[in-house]
Amino acid sequence: MKQTKHSRSEKRGASTPKALTDLISRFDSYIRTHKPVQLVIPPLIVLVLALIILGGMYVTTGSPVRLGFEFEGGTIITLATADSHDLLRQTFADYPVIDVRDSGSRRMIKFGPMSKDKQDSLTDMVNTDYEYAAPEIKQAGALYGESLQAQALKAIVVSFCLMAVIVFLIFRTFVPSVAVVLSAFSDIAIAAAFIAVAGIELSLGTVAALLMLIGYSVDSDILLTTRLLKRRGNLDDKVTNAMTTGLTMTFTTLAALIVMYLVATYSYLIIPSLPQISIISDISIVLIFGLLADLMNTWMLNTGILKWHLQRPRRRRA
Repeated sequence: MKQTKHSRSEKRGASTPKALTDLISRFDSYIRTHKPVQLVIPPLIVLVLALIILGGMYVTTGSPVRLGFEFEGGTIITLATADSHDLLRQTFADYPVIDVRDSGSRRMIKFGPMSKDKQDSLTDMVNTDYEYAAPEIKQAGALYGESLQAQALKAIVVSFCLMAVIVFLIFRTFVPSVAVVLSAFSDIAIAAAFIAVAGIELSLGTVAALLMLIGYSVDSDILLTTRLLKRRGNLDDKVTNAMTTGLTMTFTTLAALIVMYLVATYSYLIIPSLPQISIISDISIVLIFGLLADLMNTWMLNTGILKWHLQRPRRRRA
């Protein structure tokens, strides 16, 4: 016996949480009631704003995002001390202090690049005056940081280019392939703009998050494009079907990332002996914002382009 559309939606709703079902219904209603151009314009505006932010940062600082310790070089010292931030700045006033912040129950002091003599002097001072504070000292040379910058940029560019090649090989159709690549590019650009605005430093963790975001963003885009190009049926129904699967995947990942961020960032407030895991915190917050951007880019930008592509009149061959 053939299932009706109503019975299929009931079956889908029974296996999906009500809050998610309501959210999917709202997305579905929005997409059905708006023309492709109306779906595409808002994500493109956000992308342009993101590129303006990154361009402005590059003009003013020489880098589209704030470079972290690994890429800029310098020294990071963490101390188990109750000294205030201002007192620590005064104590190390003879050295190029860039930042003082809390890292769990410890104080973290970041210094810019300095000569070897000054570096040795700082190390001796910390080991003598703050021996009680269990000091931890990390150092990175400026030349090493520049080399790491080049490697990180190369990794992102090569990964993105390989992703684009694979997408074109899978679909072998220009417009859908460009839509997937544009959506993924927008995800990365918006996530990078968020890093710049939020003052998050570009670290090995945030670079890893951007690389992971390429895979996460393409995931839902390929799902949507495959459903729309290779399955028969009503176009809006195919979008709804893909959206049910895609949003369930995305929100499941978001829930896990939010928990990971909270544990890595704030667990020391409950158990003081636990350190703040900054690399996990950076990875999770960048992925959270990137996946939120992906919701817009997949289900508005990519969907709008695909609907326009599939609904436009075809030219008949002579």
